[in-house]
Amino acid sequence: MRALLIIPAAAASLLAFTAPSSAPPPLDDATVVAILDAANTLDIQAGEMALQKSQTKAVRDLAQQFINDHKAVQQQGQDLARKLGVTPTPPEQFALADQHAKAMAELEAKSGAEFDQAFARKEVTYHQAALDVIDQTLLPAVQNEELKAFVAQVGPAFKGHLEAAKQLEKTLQASS
Repeated sequence: MRALLIIPAAAASLLAFTAPSSAPPPLDDATVVAILDAANTLDIQAGEMALQKSQTKAVRDLAQQFINDHKAVQQQGQDLARKLGVTPTPPEQFALADQHAKAMAELEAKSGAEFDQAFARKEVTYHQAALDVIDQTLLPAVQNEELKAFVAQVGPAFKGHLEAAKQLEKTLQASS
């Protein structure tokens, strides 16, 4: 499988892609697979940073859970893509790697409680945006029924992560 570009943590364009015209290009199954793979990679990277930087057990525990969950879902997606003969293909205008790098640099510049709060806030924003994209963009675009079922199955996992991130954010706010 070829390497994929990484998506950003910015809420409005989290999983979005740009197109030369005002209308977004149609998504095909290969693009949907690439976007899901990249979404998992993003949260794995953010979680790994939290494991390195945070001294707070709740943050580290949640980061490890997110890493484990996203690696498992990513592997399932890659296995399904191989089974279906789908080669993940990011959209042609997929200029999101720079935004992700910026979000990661912003997290990298923080430490202590400031890092923990920024990480929790980023996770809430990220998972809400991911849910919106899954429901409004990816699911309607999928053609293959097996892939559609997989994408539909991913939604509740993102919802669980969203709720866990919101709880972490509340806990961190209460302790500061």
